[in-house]
Amino acid sequence: MREKTIFELIVEGKIPCNKVLEDNDFLAFHDINPKAPIHILVIPKKHFRDFQEFEPELMAKMTRFIQELATLLGLDKSGYRLVSNCGENSGQEVFHLHFHILGGFELSKNKDKTNQQTLF
Repeated sequence: MREKTIFELIVEGKIPCNKVLEDNDFLAFHDINPKAPIHILVIPKKHFRDFQEFEPELMAKMTRFIQELATLLGLDKSGYRLVSNCGENSGQEVFHLHFHILGGFELSKNKDKTNQQTLF
């Protein structure tokens, strides 16, 4: 039997989180090591190792949830990045599907592109 991930323990209430939004299927909370002024993690409550395992039927619900979250945070107007690493070689550290919502920063068109990519 595999060991539960930190995200499963958060869903079970065994580890606290700074919750932003929740429904029956998903949970959004602040990242404990933010890479942007606004850095929220969105996870399905049911365990999926990564995006490749995710049920396509749930993706429509997750899309709606992320859009609601972006609106709640005002990111629907200012813009945001939505990132999900898939697999060890992508940089995925917690093997429970999660999306990073990053916002609250302004990327200049004149900045060096490599500096802009350091968020992930």
